[in-house]
Amino acid sequence: MKLICAGITDVGCSREHNEDDFYLSDGDEALCIVADGMGGHRSGEVASAMAIKAIVEYYRETMPEQVNGYRGEQAGEGDGARDLDELRIHEALKMANRAVFQAAESDEAYEGMGTTIVSAYFTEDGVYLAHIGDSRAYLFRDGTLEQVTHDHSLANEYVRMGILAKEDVEFFPYKNVITRACGLTDEVEIDVQFHAMQPGDMFIFCSDGLSDMVPDRELVQLLDKDEELEVLCQRLVDQANENGGSDNITIILARVVDEV
Repeated sequence: MKLICAGITDVGCSREHNEDDFYLSDGDEALCIVADGMGGHRSGEVASAMAIKAIVEYYRETMPEQVNGYRGEQAGEGDGARDLDELRIHEALKMANRAVFQAAESDEAYEGMGTTIVSAYFTEDGVYLAHIGDSRAYLFRDGTLEQVTHDHSLANEYVRMGILAKEDVEFFPYKNVITRACGLTDEVEIDVQFHAMQPGDMFIFCSDGLSDMVPDRELVQLLDKDEELEVLCQRLVDQANENGGSDNITIILARVVDEV
């Protein structure tokens, strides 16, 4: 199988500058990252860029078979390679959290800055997803869209506890309050998962500037087209802006195709 990727970021209609950032690897390893910074005085864009830089550097400086002294023969039960890939993406986000937190602690101009992160590492077997916050990963397969990450947000916690109905999240006044972010504390819980993939799958990674503005039913209509990914990315941005564009918008699309 082969992976084709495209990404885009846009300031939106309401913000003066863009605090989002994204990364698509151009090397041997297929790594996709979307980050949505927060902080004020432009420190949000510093946080998102810093977190991505830390993740990319970690991948460049470590080998898949050696992560913090952890090697395949020490993997224990299960598939050693898979255990290592899972640990590697987890450690990369830990490094990102540490980098942003230390910068915020050492410079009062960056006090309180942080960022959400959704990161994907593609292998021959599937994709490892790691995320902190409410930037999302979706899987679009056979015409069906599934959100495969769970928002670390107050609204999602209320839905999980039965306090808030899912259909009422759109009108919840605190829907953008997140319960986890990269860089706000010295340690943060990171969700990691693995998904098998098949030809025809499309993974969507985005900041809430897309997910808040374009409901799932519209996403399905926009994605259900056999077009170049750059065209689809721009169409999604245009729709988010047409629907209000209240935040920065960042999108990565990754399509799985048969190797020719």
